[in-house]
Amino acid sequence: MNKYELLYIISAELGEEQREELIKKMASYVEGKGGSVEGIDKWGMRKLAYPINFKNEGFYVLMNITLNPQEVDAMAKLMNITEGIVRQIFVKK
Repeated sequence: MNKYELLYIISAELGEEQREELIKKMASYVEGKGGSVEGIDKWGMRKLAYPINFKNEGFYVLMNITLNPQEVDAMAKLMNITEGIVRQIFVKK
């Protein structure tokens, strides 16, 4: 098990309820795969460094997690196809 920082951007078009549901879904995915979530830090709406899909804003979320390295790739693939997540990056601590 390794420690990671997961930073992802949720589309600004989603409502508050949908954002919270998406954050819970990602946290439960980590716990379902035998990992743990040490913290979730919601940075809120921020301007993107460059437009992504013609959007200039997104809701940033930073999660500190512990997860098996094999599961990181699977989670990244899941996040790439999840509607509402614009970008994500895993950084090993």
